[in-house]
Amino acid sequence: MKLNQNLSILFWLFKAKQSADGKMPIYVRLTIEGRRAQFSLGRKIELEKWDPQAGLMGGKSEEARMINSYISTVRGKIERHYNILVSTNEYVTAEMVVNSYLGVKEDNKTILQAFDYHNQKFLEKAKAGIFSIKTHQRFEITKNKVIDFMKEVYKVSDMPLEKIKFAFGSELEHFLTVKKGIKSNTAMKYIKNTKKIMNMAVNLEWVITNPLNSFKCTYVNPEREILTPIELGQMYQKEFVSKRLEEVRDVYVFCCYTGYAYAEVEKLKPDDVCIGIDGERWIRTSRDKTDGKENIMLLPIALQIIEKYKQHPLCKVKNKLLPVITNQKFNEYLAEIATLCGINKHLTSHTARHTFATSVTLTNGVPIETVSEMLGHKDIRTTQIYAKIVQQKLSTDMKALREKLHHTICEKLLTN
Repeated sequence: MKLNQNLSILFWLFKAKQSADGKMPIYVRLTIEGRRAQFSLGRKIELEKWDPQAGLMGGKSEEARMINSYISTVRGKIERHYNILVSTNEYVTAEMVVNSYLGVKEDNKTILQAFDYHNQKFLEKAKAGIFSIKTHQRFEITKNKVIDFMKEVYKVSDMPLEKIKFAFGSELEHFLTVKKGIKSNTAMKYIKNTKKIMNMAVNLEWVITNPLNSFKCTYVNPEREILTPIELGQMYQKEFVSKRLEEVRDVYVFCCYTGYAYAEVEKLKPDDVCIGIDGERWIRTSRDKTDGKENIMLLPIALQIIEKYKQHPLCKVKNKLLPVITNQKFNEYLAEIATLCGINKHLTSHTARHTFATSVTLTNGVPIETVSEMLGHKDIRTTQIYAKIVQQKLSTDMKALREKLHHTICEKLLTN
């Protein structure tokens, strides 16, 4: 019998469990979406008395009447338990119906319950200053991506942890990159966060294994746009008619000489500037992204920019170190500034941080360990990405030098 095209109920004789008196136990088998669960009715009859087509005991004897009445009662109860579960759950399994009928209490956790548990604990630690609130926000974003994915691909709003298979990871990647147009590296970060949630569920014994661990997250080092020292100098010396462009330029150049991204420079206050033990002026603060400490000694151009905006109305009213506008407008004006400066590069608030790591520090011989400390990186491998860029530049420069020396030698040989 089919109910709502989901549940099928079959009563049958378990021949392998035939007892010495020739009787066989009556079992009921439930099937939902190909998955089965079964249990014994606690009744036995002879094989020849069973009607397999009807799933009932044949004949009109008193025994047949009692057996068939009991089967009818069991069927009705199973249907009621199934309908109750369907009304309160997105996913109903045959095991859930059997357990509900038998009175076995279930506590099957779902992926969203796991996310909520993790994110709530993380939020509490973030409020206590242990973790970054922005990292908590990224896990919330990941949860929302997973919700969208399940609704569109699996047509459900949640899934039991036990139903998540390896395909969940590969389908999620396809959904994020193809359906939503998210870049591969970003998609991998969402999947990596989901794997962390699943591993937590395993540790809490909510699920036996994490099938997503077999899904390998791969990352591609992106081409990072940076300004060369010449381009940076041209930008800083450029005179603008527009005051708004001048202010955005100054904030951007300040970031190029301190390594701050937009979120950090926007929060800077005059009190963040202090005198270090060396008598120089420093900025001491924490970086939201990693909770890493950032200690930046202010270079001359950065100091000039700070002095320039000490009396700026916005800085005085909002107690800001610099007049930083919204990120969207900031990036919009940067595109205009790049054009006016003749710089054919896509500049954003974060390219300043890349420029600080490469053109300002590593290229000028600052040790990578020092740069890593100033950038607030917890892992020096993150900083090594910039070192590769510097190596590429050095390679390009050396190849150009080689060509120049080659032509010089050839010219001398020809003149001789």
